[in-house]
Amino acid sequence: MATIYLVRHGQASFGKENYDQLSPRGWEQGRILGRWLADKVEPGAIFGGNLQRHRETVEAITTGYGASLPDMQVMEGLNEFDHVEVVERLRPEWADKQLMARDLASFPKPARAFQQAFEKAVARWVSGEHDHEYAESWQGFRQRVRSAMDQLIELADGADVIVSTSGGPIAVIAQHLLELSDHKALEMNNVIANTSVSRILYSGPRRSLAVFNNYSHLEAEDPALVTFR
Repeated sequence: MATIYLVRHGQASFGKENYDQLSPRGWEQGRILGRWLADKVEPGAIFGGNLQRHRETVEAITTGYGASLPDMQVMEGLNEFDHVEVVERLRPEWADKQLMARDLASFPKPARAFQQAFEKAVARWVSGEHDHEYAESWQGFRQRVRSAMDQLIELADGADVIVSTSGGPIAVIAQHLLELSDHKALEMNNVIANTSVSRILYSGPRRSLAVFNNYSHLEAEDPALVTFR
């Protein structure tokens, strides 16, 4: 059976003007993952969404890998959901980023305060009770990701592949393969580490989740490199 290495992107730049770019730590996470993958896989293809953090994660992996890798094929179906829209539907006032920054700064742990608000916002989106407020519903997102997975498996044609994507798509894919509830999918999404690797084995129509959220490559290098946003 062939293997799909599902990689969550490296740490993005939370709190910066351009969240989508990797932080310095995110680049280091990607390079470490590249070194780890070099001993385990010679990918026949690499796929990723069209977000900057997806592309830069592949660039960092390539640097660490130490040998040429296939160019990343862009599949927009692998993109993360619009977290900005999801949060702003719960907290419309946070469309003003300066106001959001001031609100969060009033908490002892601003990052944790944002995470709590984010989890509430995602739960609201997933409930299906407010679908008319979102450009993409939760069900629409799930279908998009699953269609992208079907497409990349067809294009991979039995080869091992690396996929650079985000926590949401990884959680949706795991949910589908394990037949989990939406609630369990959200719980999984909350614990997916940056540059963690989830492995899917596939052969024809057969697909199974063999490994979920492995970040041992980071722990072996420096546990402080383990991040979740």
